[in-house]
Amino acid sequence: MVGKIGLLILAGLLAGCSSATVSEPSSDGQYTLKNRNGMEVRLATYGARITSIKVPDRDGNFSDVVLGYDEIESYKTAFKKPYFGCVLGRNAGRIDKGHFSLDGVDYQLAVNNGPNHNHGGMIGFDKVEWAAESLKNGMRFSRRSPDGEEGYPGNLDVSVTYTLSDNNDLKIDYRATTDKATPVNLSNHSYFNLAGEGAQTVLDHELMIVAKSILEIDKTSVPTGIKLPVAGTPFDFRAAKAVGRDIGEGHEQLSYGSGYDHNFVLNDGSTIAAELYDPSSGRLMQVVTDQPGIQLYTANFLNGGLTGKSGRPYQRRSALCLETQHFPDSPNQPIFPNTILRPGEEYKTTTIYRFSVR
Repeated sequence: MVGKIGLLILAGLLAGCSSATVSEPSSDGQYTLKNRNGMEVRLATYGARITSIKVPDRDGNFSDVVLGYDEIESYKTAFKKPYFGCVLGRNAGRIDKGHFSLDGVDYQLAVNNGPNHNHGGMIGFDKVEWAAESLKNGMRFSRRSPDGEEGYPGNLDVSVTYTLSDNNDLKIDYRATTDKATPVNLSNHSYFNLAGEGAQTVLDHELMIVAKSILEIDKTSVPTGIKLPVAGTPFDFRAAKAVGRDIGEGHEQLSYGSGYDHNFVLNDGSTIAAELYDPSSGRLMQVVTDQPGIQLYTANFLNGGLTGKSGRPYQRRSALCLETQHFPDSPNQPIFPNTILRPGEEYKTTTIYRFSVR
């Protein structure tokens, strides 16, 4: 379940050494990483989540570029919690009707997204406390997901490690082992706005995704098993373009999510999976991963009802997510890359969010 080993070796070489410092925890379980360039990343035990990323613009001015809250209690009480910055698990994305069969046994998961299971269920990895361990240049969060949690089989021991380099690379290493065969597909659900958290829109951000196809979805946003070529469609991000350029086009797939909420099938061997650029600030974010897919979500269901760190309400399309992962509904799609972890195996995957200016 490792994949693209050469990509990760290259990414590791590029990441460089780090002199990042780690703060003592706040009263609500938040830790701050800071590197020699002044980049800061705040992490929380609740949901093993990213609560803040502060990076400079082309003039050296720092802004927080992820949506969220200052106080952890707000993540717990927010109406229709939108997964700000959290780790998704056991399974990122939807599983059709919350049902799958494994080794001749049928399993029924919690249904929490229309007729489907999504992002781990009613109480997924985003809504629990994780144990925390400070490292030299980062934080490791870990927990045991017990057998039967949200309907999943097996005791799953999981860790997520965040490290910050002096090249402004935020690396996320996911690891897991199990005592019984179970689906595992972890991701991070940070909402990015490179103009700064609280800015009105990301429709003018320029996005590139190294993908020739997307997964077709049905009207409940579950993959059908068919790959659709992006050429000649609003989903063609092979060359960078404004996020909003084609988002209003009358493509049937777009109408299901009122925008982009689709898994892009990444080209094998690509060093950079995606690039997001904000022309107004000059901030650039590159995404490096060993995963076969990346879910683009344009915050279609934010509606101004949540107010974050800036004191401004979070509006529709005021951020986007680039969730590196295996394909949604993989347990029901034998032609998709395998997501079943078995005893004696280790789930192991890495994603890097790399920040710079242009």
